[in-house]
Amino acid sequence: MNVKMHAALERWPLLAPFTITGYTWDCVEVLVVRLELEGFQGRAEAAGVYYKGDTPAAMLQQLESLRRDIEGGLDRDRLQHILPAGGARNALDCALWELEARIAERPVWRIAGLDCPRPLLTTFTCGADTPERMALAARRYQDARALKLKLTGDPSDADRVRSVREARQDVWMAVDANQGFTREGLEKLIPVLIEARVSLIEQPLRVGQEALLDGFNSPVPLAADESLQTRADLPSLVGRFNMVNIKLDKCGGLTQGLEIARAARNLGLQVMVGNMMGTSLAMAPAFLVGQLCDVVDLDGPAFLEKDRPESVHYEDGRIDCPDNVWGS
Repeated sequence: MNVKMHAALERWPLLAPFTITGYTWDCVEVLVVRLELEGFQGRAEAAGVYYKGDTPAAMLQQLESLRRDIEGGLDRDRLQHILPAGGARNALDCALWELEARIAERPVWRIAGLDCPRPLLTTFTCGADTPERMALAARRYQDARALKLKLTGDPSDADRVRSVREARQDVWMAVDANQGFTREGLEKLIPVLIEARVSLIEQPLRVGQEALLDGFNSPVPLAADESLQTRADLPSLVGRFNMVNIKLDKCGGLTQGLEIARAARNLGLQVMVGNMMGTSLAMAPAFLVGQLCDVVDLDGPAFLEKDRPESVHYEDGRIDCPDNVWGS
Protein backbone atom coordinates (compact mmCIF):
# COMPACT_ATOMS: atom_id res chain seq x y z
CA MET A 1 0.00 0.00 0.00
CA ASN A 2 1.30 3.46 -0.92
CA VAL A 3 1.82 6.41 1.40
CA LYS A 4 -0.79 9.17 1.33
CA MET A 5 0.50 12.73 1.78
CA HIS A 6 -1.54 15.59 3.20
CA ALA A 7 0.07 19.05 3.10
CA ALA A 8 -1.44 22.37 4.16
CA LEU A 9 -0.46 25.92 5.08
CA GLU A 10 -1.20 27.38 8.52
CA ARG A 11 -0.86 30.84 10.10
CA TRP A 12 -0.07 31.26 13.79
CA PRO A 13 -0.44 34.83 15.19
CA LEU A 14 2.27 36.19 17.46
CA LEU A 15 1.65 37.81 20.83
CA ALA A 16 3.44 40.93 19.56
CA PRO A 17 5.43 41.93 16.45
CA PHE A 18 8.93 40.44 16.42
CA THR A 19 11.85 42.33 14.84
CA ILE A 20 15.36 41.37 13.74
CA THR A 21 17.75 43.02 11.28
CA GLY A 22 15.67 43.87 8.21
CA TYR A 23 12.50 41.91 9.09
CA THR A 24 9.41 42.16 11.30
CA TRP A 25 6.71 39.49 11.75
CA ASP A 26 3.25 39.55 13.32
CA CYS A 27 2.47 35.91 12.55
CA VAL A 28 4.28 32.72 11.62
CA GLU A 29 3.32 30.90 8.42
CA VAL A 30 4.15 27.21 8.30
CA LEU A 31 3.74 24.16 6.13
CA VAL A 32 2.32 21.09 7.89
CA VAL A 33 2.82 17.66 6.35
CA ARG A 34 1.08 14.44 7.34
CA LEU A 35 1.97 11.05 5.88
CA GLU A 36 -0.35 8.05 6.27
CA LEU A 37 0.47 4.40 5.67
CA GLU A 38 -1.66 1.44 6.73
CA GLY A 39 -3.15 3.27 9.69
CA PHE A 40 0.12 4.82 10.83
CA GLN A 41 0.82 8.55 10.64
CA GLY A 42 3.88 10.78 10.56
CA ARG A 43 3.64 14.56 10.99
CA ALA A 44 5.92 17.57 10.75
CA GLU A 45 5.99 21.35 10.45
CA ALA A 46 8.38 23.74 8.70
CA ALA A 47 8.56 27.51 8.30
CA GLY A 48 11.23 27.69 5.59
CA VAL A 49 14.14 30.13 5.30
CA TYR A 50 12.69 33.64 4.95
CA TYR A 51 15.90 35.36 3.76
CA LYS A 52 16.24 32.89 0.87
CA GLY A 53 12.64 33.23 -0.35
CA ASP A 54 11.89 29.73 0.95
CA THR A 55 8.27 30.43 1.86
CA PRO A 56 5.67 27.90 3.02
CA ALA A 57 3.72 28.45 -0.21
CA ALA A 58 6.81 27.69 -2.31
CA MET A 59 7.55 24.67 -0.12
CA LEU A 60 4.04 23.34 -0.70
CA GLN A 61 4.55 23.64 -4.46
CA GLN A 62 7.82 21.69 -4.17
CA LEU A 63 6.10 18.83 -2.39
CA GLU A 64 3.12 18.79 -4.73
CA SER A 65 5.49 18.51 -7.70
CA LEU A 66 6.92 15.36 -6.09
CA ARG A 67 3.64 13.87 -4.88
CA ARG A 68 3.95 10.81 -7.12
CA ASP A 69 7.44 10.03 -5.82
CA ILE A 70 6.47 10.69 -2.21
CA GLU A 71 3.35 8.57 -2.30
CA GLY A 72 5.21 5.88 -4.19
CA GLY A 73 7.33 5.13 -1.14
CA LEU A 74 10.09 7.74 -0.96
CA ASP A 75 12.50 7.07 1.92
CA ARG A 76 14.74 9.46 3.86
CA ASP A 77 17.94 8.44 2.07
CA ARG A 78 16.55 9.15 -1.40
CA LEU A 79 14.90 12.33 -0.15
CA GLN A 80 18.33 13.86 0.49
CA HIS A 81 19.04 13.63 -3.26
CA ILE A 82 15.75 14.71 -4.83
CA LEU A 83 14.99 17.80 -2.71
CA PRO A 84 17.44 20.59 -1.86
CA ALA A 85 18.05 21.73 1.70
CA GLY A 86 15.20 23.90 2.93
CA GLY A 87 11.80 23.86 4.52
CA ALA A 88 10.10 21.41 2.16
CA ARG A 89 12.71 18.75 2.78
CA ASN A 90 12.62 19.45 6.51
CA ALA A 91 8.86 18.89 6.70
CA LEU A 92 9.00 15.70 4.67
CA ASP A 93 12.09 14.33 6.38
CA CYS A 94 10.68 14.80 9.87
CA ALA A 95 7.31 13.33 8.86
CA LEU A 96 9.14 10.27 7.52
CA TRP A 97 11.04 9.94 10.83
CA GLU A 98 7.82 9.90 12.83
CA LEU A 99 6.10 7.51 10.40
CA GLU A 100 9.04 5.11 10.72
CA ALA A 101 8.94 5.38 14.51
CA ARG A 102 5.25 4.58 14.70
CA ILE A 103 5.50 1.62 12.37
CA ALA A 104 8.49 0.26 14.30
CA GLU A 105 6.92 1.11 17.69
CA ARG A 106 10.22 2.70 18.69
CA PRO A 107 10.72 6.43 19.41
CA VAL A 108 12.69 8.53 16.94
CA TRP A 109 15.44 9.19 19.47
CA ARG A 110 16.14 5.49 19.75
CA ILE A 111 16.14 4.95 15.98
CA ALA A 112 18.55 7.90 15.68
CA GLY A 113 20.96 6.34 18.17
CA LEU A 114 20.46 9.02 20.83
CA ASP A 115 20.17 8.65 24.59
CA CYS A 116 16.77 9.14 26.19
CA PRO A 117 16.06 12.88 25.80
CA ARG A 118 16.49 15.12 28.83
CA PRO A 119 15.15 18.65 29.45
CA LEU A 120 17.46 21.30 27.99
CA LEU A 121 18.36 24.80 29.09
CA THR A 122 17.11 27.11 26.32
CA THR A 123 17.59 30.75 25.50
CA PHE A 124 14.60 33.07 25.28
CA THR A 125 14.82 35.83 22.71
CA CYS A 126 14.28 39.56 23.07
CA GLY A 127 13.47 41.02 19.65
CA ALA A 128 15.20 44.21 18.53
CA ASP A 129 13.42 47.21 20.06
CA THR A 130 14.17 50.23 22.21
CA PRO A 131 16.49 49.48 25.15
CA GLU A 132 13.63 50.06 27.58
CA ARG A 133 11.27 47.66 25.83
CA MET A 134 13.96 45.00 25.53
CA ALA A 135 14.65 45.28 29.26
CA LEU A 136 10.93 44.91 29.93
CA ALA A 137 10.81 41.82 27.71
CA ALA A 138 13.78 40.37 29.58
CA ARG A 139 12.01 40.87 32.91
CA ARG A 140 8.89 39.16 31.58
CA TYR A 141 10.92 35.99 31.00
CA GLN A 142 10.88 35.44 34.75
CA ASP A 143 11.98 31.80 34.63
CA ALA A 144 14.62 32.32 31.94
CA ARG A 145 18.19 31.40 32.79
CA ALA A 146 19.53 32.34 29.34
CA LEU A 147 18.59 35.23 27.04
CA LYS A 148 19.41 36.10 23.44
CA LEU A 149 19.19 39.72 22.29
CA LYS A 150 18.49 40.64 18.70
CA LEU A 151 20.75 43.53 17.62
CA THR A 152 20.72 45.44 14.34
CA GLY A 153 24.09 47.15 13.96
CA ASP A 154 22.76 50.63 14.76
CA PRO A 155 24.00 52.97 17.53
CA SER A 156 21.31 51.73 19.95
CA ASP A 157 22.89 48.28 20.27
CA ALA A 158 25.20 49.25 23.13
CA ASP A 159 22.31 50.68 25.13
CA ARG A 160 20.20 47.61 24.35
CA VAL A 161 22.84 45.33 25.80
CA ARG A 162 23.45 47.48 28.86
CA SER A 163 19.75 47.87 29.54
CA VAL A 164 19.00 44.15 29.41
CA ARG A 165 21.99 43.28 31.54
CA GLU A 166 20.91 45.81 34.15
CA ALA A 167 17.42 44.28 34.13
CA ARG A 168 18.67 40.71 34.36
CA GLN A 169 21.94 40.33 36.24
CA ASP A 170 21.31 36.61 36.71
CA VAL A 171 21.18 35.20 33.17
CA TRP A 172 23.61 33.81 30.60
CA MET A 173 23.40 36.16 27.61
CA ALA A 174 24.02 36.05 23.87
CA VAL A 175 23.52 38.60 21.11
CA ASP A 176 22.44 37.93 17.54
CA ALA A 177 23.14 40.40 14.73
CA ASN A 178 21.48 38.41 11.93
CA GLN A 179 24.22 39.70 9.58
CA GLY A 180 23.72 43.28 10.80
CA PHE A 181 27.27 44.25 11.87
CA THR A 182 30.30 45.49 10.02
CA ARG A 183 33.77 44.34 11.13
CA GLU A 184 34.43 47.88 12.45
CA GLY A 185 31.08 48.00 14.26
CA LEU A 186 31.71 44.61 15.83
CA GLU A 187 35.10 45.71 17.13
CA LYS A 188 33.60 48.86 18.66
CA LEU A 189 30.84 46.90 20.38
CA ILE A 190 33.11 44.22 21.86
CA PRO A 191 34.06 46.21 25.01
CA VAL A 192 30.37 46.73 25.80
CA LEU A 193 29.68 43.03 25.34
CA ILE A 194 32.56 42.09 27.63
CA GLU A 195 31.39 44.55 30.29
CA ALA A 196 27.85 43.11 30.07
CA ARG A 197 29.15 39.54 30.35
CA VAL A 198 27.85 38.48 26.93
CA SER A 199 28.89 34.90 26.25
CA LEU A 200 28.19 34.52 22.50
CA ILE A 201 27.88 36.64 19.35
CA GLU A 202 25.75 35.05 16.64
CA GLN A 203 26.22 35.80 12.92
CA PRO A 204 27.86 39.22 13.16
CA LEU A 205 28.65 39.74 9.45
CA ARG A 206 26.82 39.19 6.19
CA VAL A 207 27.06 35.86 4.42
CA GLY A 208 29.99 36.04 2.02
CA GLN A 209 32.03 38.24 4.36
CA GLU A 210 33.32 35.43 6.54
CA ALA A 211 36.90 36.07 5.41
CA LEU A 212 36.78 39.40 7.26
CA LEU A 213 36.98 37.34 10.44
CA ASP A 214 40.37 35.91 9.47
CA GLY A 215 42.85 36.92 12.14
CA PHE A 216 40.10 38.36 14.35
CA ASN A 217 40.59 36.76 17.75
CA SER A 218 37.28 37.71 19.32
CA PRO A 219 37.29 37.63 23.12
CA VAL A 220 33.60 36.68 22.89
CA PRO A 221 32.94 33.39 21.02
CA LEU A 222 31.34 33.69 17.56
CA ALA A 223 28.56 31.47 16.19
CA ALA A 224 27.69 31.01 12.52
CA ASP A 225 23.99 30.94 11.67
CA GLU A 226 23.20 32.18 8.17
CA SER A 227 26.77 31.23 7.19
CA LEU A 228 25.90 27.60 7.95
CA GLN A 229 23.23 26.16 5.70
CA THR A 230 24.38 22.58 5.11
CA ARG A 231 27.17 20.23 6.13
CA ALA A 232 29.17 21.36 3.10
CA ASP A 233 29.64 24.79 4.69
CA LEU A 234 31.40 23.47 7.79
CA PRO A 235 35.04 23.41 6.59
CA SER A 236 34.97 27.10 5.60
CA LEU A 237 33.85 28.09 9.11
CA VAL A 238 36.68 26.45 11.01
CA GLY A 239 39.06 29.10 12.40
CA ARG A 240 36.52 31.86 11.87
CA PHE A 241 33.75 30.74 14.21
CA ASN A 242 33.70 28.85 17.48
CA MET A 243 30.19 27.44 17.10
CA VAL A 244 27.60 26.67 14.43
CA ASN A 245 23.83 27.08 14.72
CA ILE A 246 21.85 24.22 13.18
CA LYS A 247 18.29 24.92 12.10
CA LEU A 248 16.30 22.14 10.52
CA ASP A 249 14.63 24.49 8.05
CA LYS A 250 18.06 25.52 6.76
CA CYS A 251 19.67 22.11 6.45
CA GLY A 252 16.55 20.27 5.38
CA GLY A 253 15.53 18.07 8.27
CA LEU A 254 16.49 15.96 11.22
CA THR A 255 18.60 13.59 9.09
CA GLN A 256 20.98 16.39 8.07
CA GLY A 257 20.73 18.14 11.42
CA LEU A 258 22.12 15.14 13.27
CA GLU A 259 24.84 14.68 10.65
CA ILE A 260 25.93 18.32 10.94
CA ALA A 261 26.04 18.17 14.75
CA ARG A 262 28.33 15.15 14.70
CA ALA A 263 30.51 16.46 11.84
CA ALA A 264 30.94 19.85 13.53
CA ARG A 265 32.17 18.14 16.69
CA ASN A 266 34.73 16.25 14.64
CA LEU A 267 36.00 19.57 13.26
CA GLY A 268 36.40 21.05 16.74
CA LEU A 269 33.36 23.31 16.53
CA GLN A 270 30.77 23.68 19.26
CA VAL A 271 27.15 23.16 18.30
CA MET A 272 23.94 25.12 18.77
CA VAL A 273 20.38 24.36 17.68
CA GLY A 274 17.93 27.11 16.79
CA ASN A 275 14.55 27.62 15.17
CA MET A 276 12.74 29.74 12.61
CA MET A 277 9.84 30.14 15.05
CA GLY A 278 6.81 27.89 14.90
CA THR A 279 4.73 25.62 17.08
CA SER A 280 5.81 22.74 19.29
CA LEU A 281 5.52 20.41 16.29
CA ALA A 282 8.56 22.21 14.79
CA MET A 283 10.48 22.32 18.08
CA ALA A 284 10.23 18.57 18.78
CA PRO A 285 12.67 17.26 16.13
CA ALA A 286 15.07 20.13 16.90
CA PHE A 287 14.85 19.13 20.58
CA LEU A 288 16.48 15.84 19.61
CA VAL A 289 19.34 17.67 17.88
CA GLY A 290 19.58 19.74 21.04
CA GLN A 291 20.61 16.62 22.93
CA LEU A 292 23.96 16.92 21.09
CA CYS A 293 24.36 20.68 21.54
CA ASP A 294 26.18 23.16 23.77
CA VAL A 295 23.60 25.94 23.31
CA VAL A 296 19.88 25.50 22.70
CA ASP A 297 17.53 28.19 21.31
CA LEU A 298 14.10 26.57 21.04
CA ASP A 299 11.74 29.26 22.28
CA GLY A 300 9.55 29.55 19.16
CA PRO A 301 6.21 28.72 20.81
CA ALA A 302 6.82 31.39 23.48
CA PHE A 303 6.06 34.04 20.83
CA LEU A 304 2.68 32.59 19.79
CA GLU A 305 -0.78 33.63 20.95
CA LYS A 306 -1.44 29.91 21.36
CA ASP A 307 0.35 26.63 20.67
CA ARG A 308 -0.86 23.21 19.61
CA PRO A 309 -2.73 21.14 22.23
CA GLU A 310 0.22 18.73 22.48
CA SER A 311 3.06 21.08 23.30
CA VAL A 312 6.55 21.37 24.70
CA HIS A 313 6.91 22.48 28.31
CA TYR A 314 8.98 25.41 29.58
CA GLU A 315 9.96 25.32 33.24
CA ASP A 316 12.90 26.78 35.18
CA GLY A 317 14.43 28.04 31.94
CA ARG A 318 14.36 24.60 30.31
CA ILE A 319 12.44 23.03 27.46
CA ASP A 320 11.06 19.51 27.70
CA CYS A 321 9.21 17.63 24.99
CA PRO A 322 6.64 15.04 26.12
CA ASP A 323 6.33 11.84 24.08
CA ASN A 324 2.89 12.83 22.71
CA VAL A 325 4.18 15.93 20.92
CA TRP A 326 6.06 14.12 18.13
CA GLY A 327 8.29 11.19 17.39
CA SER A 328 6.87 8.26 19.31
